[in-house]
Amino acid sequence: MLKDNITTLYQTGLLSEIDIHFARFISHLSNNDDPDIFLGSALVSSATRSGDVCLDLASFAENVLLEKQNGNDPIVCPKLSIWKQKLSSISVVGKPGDICPLILDNKNRLYLYRYWDYEKKLTDSIKYRVKEDISEINLPLLHDSLTRLFPKTDVNEINWHKIASLAATLNNFCVISGGPGAGKTTTIATILALLLEQAGEGKLRIFLAAPTGKAAARLIQSINNAKENLNCNKDIKASIPSESYTIHRMLKTVHDTPYFRYNSENPLPADVVVVDEASMVDLALMSKLIQAVPAGCKLIFVGDKDQLASVEAGSVLGDICDRDNVHRFSEDFHKKVVKLTGEELDIQTGQKINKTGLHDCIVFLKKSYRFAESSEIGELSQAVNLGDADKVLSLLKKTDNNNIKWEKILSLNEMLKTLRKNIIEGYKDYLKIEDPCRAFELFNRFKIFCAVRIGPFGVDALNRFAEQVLRREGLINFDYSSHNPWYRGRPVLITRNDYNLGLFNGDMGITMPDPMSDNNDLYVFFPETSGELKRFLPHRLPEHETVYAMTIHKSQGSEFEDVHLVLPDKDYPILTKELIYTGVTRAEKSVTIWGSENVLRASISRKIERSSGLRDALWRDL
Repeated sequence: MLKDNITTLYQTGLLSEIDIHFARFISHLSNNDDPDIFLGSALVSSATRSGDVCLDLASFAENVLLEKQNGNDPIVCPKLSIWKQKLSSISVVGKPGDICPLILDNKNRLYLYRYWDYEKKLTDSIKYRVKEDISEINLPLLHDSLTRLFPKTDVNEINWHKIASLAATLNNFCVISGGPGAGKTTTIATILALLLEQAGEGKLRIFLAAPTGKAAARLIQSINNAKENLNCNKDIKASIPSESYTIHRMLKTVHDTPYFRYNSENPLPADVVVVDEASMVDLALMSKLIQAVPAGCKLIFVGDKDQLASVEAGSVLGDICDRDNVHRFSEDFHKKVVKLTGEELDIQTGQKINKTGLHDCIVFLKKSYRFAESSEIGELSQAVNLGDADKVLSLLKKTDNNNIKWEKILSLNEMLKTLRKNIIEGYKDYLKIEDPCRAFELFNRFKIFCAVRIGPFGVDALNRFAEQVLRREGLINFDYSSHNPWYRGRPVLITRNDYNLGLFNGDMGITMPDPMSDNNDLYVFFPETSGELKRFLPHRLPEHETVYAMTIHKSQGSEFEDVHLVLPDKDYPILTKELIYTGVTRAEKSVTIWGSENVLRASISRKIERSSGLRDALWRDL
């Protein structure tokens, strides 16, 4: 019997305690102890914890989850037809539209109800916004604005920033995707100028947001820099916001609940909402966000569809963009492009157009301004994104490379011996500085990225190692015998949101005395979206960790001059090409990858596959 093997399932890591408790709850609620129903309930709970929105029954049907051992029968998933029949027969499993703990759709996807509801509301809202007609656009003014803001150049290539700006102006929903240095935030500034010029004397209520405080700070810094170079009058520039928000702060979290003050019943007072780093936003948060944005408000998502998906369930931006597939613009939109921008597009390539019109709302920026065509990092990131392991290794092993490097891990001791020198060189300067602002500038020059958290090649071990190295070098004064973890120079990463303090998961701070104070009391300084710093006494911080090294997941929305990416000594399912791509593209000047060829090849050959119905609902179920 399956229940006899619960302990084994838990010990192997296939299921967690909460998965087992949920399965027991469903069995009790349905008054049915069928092991196949128990297994389906446990696996759908496990799937959402792993980043999937639902459980794809077809992909699990007849799989052997646990071989026969210790006298127990093997655990094998049932045939798909049998599994569906059993699940459909109980009252706690409903069809789409029912209100039941579990939802089973006609594509053999089993959902927890709340995730089905998140996905449904997100899908419906996107489809509605795409179809909404915008008739108040002043096309002659728009043509003049585009001509002025995007003057002709001698370069004979399509100006995708111009087309993205047009798409964002003509649609109430728009996605602008591009790799690092593609000019996404510069395009945002131009779009806002276009919209403000269209509004004329009217005022637009504009909100700029990002998933983390760090990303929000970078967004507004980039917007402030970009708007100074816009060819528009000073009143337009002054009307472009000089403040950005985290999504949670913008929607105003209700304390100690998963809800927000702004929601479908109390919409955000906004005319335009721009969300940067949208690839980091999970399904639950994206659904709540889009429900809180008024139907008539212009909603613009900006991000890199090829980056890592969110830590929580869903791969929302990738699904919205139908990642890995190419869609052409409609003939109608192409005519508008030619008339208003003068740009000629090849609309004959790609798949059939989408009946919802979503194909005209998504623009990919195809040129990187951070990485030139001859850039080693740019070429490496493209090879990773294409899953070309041979080319990746060929590029890394070139002896004349200045900006990318391959360090084959022969042994842990050899790696640590070499990494020790890098740690000292990378961190010594910021640890000698008294000014917190300058310390942040120097701190961002170097960072160690890890693919995993535990083990000798994980974040926890390398953070301890970095502290040992810096202590022996006399750069930090860390007392291992003390229970006090705080010392001058300690960098920390916030791992839990604290809305009262305005500190959010992913924010990085540096511990040091306040140079304006007469004492040596330690404070932890954090950058604000305004560019200023805020400080807190260490004991006031929410959950946090030391951050000489960080996971690649936590690095999203950050940039560092010199990146060292450490892979584990064996393959894990979490190692994907998106993970490597994200780590590589966080580097501004140089990147070193540490690992074995087998692990790197396995990582690049694997891509994120998260089960959900969002992509089908937007692109195929028409």
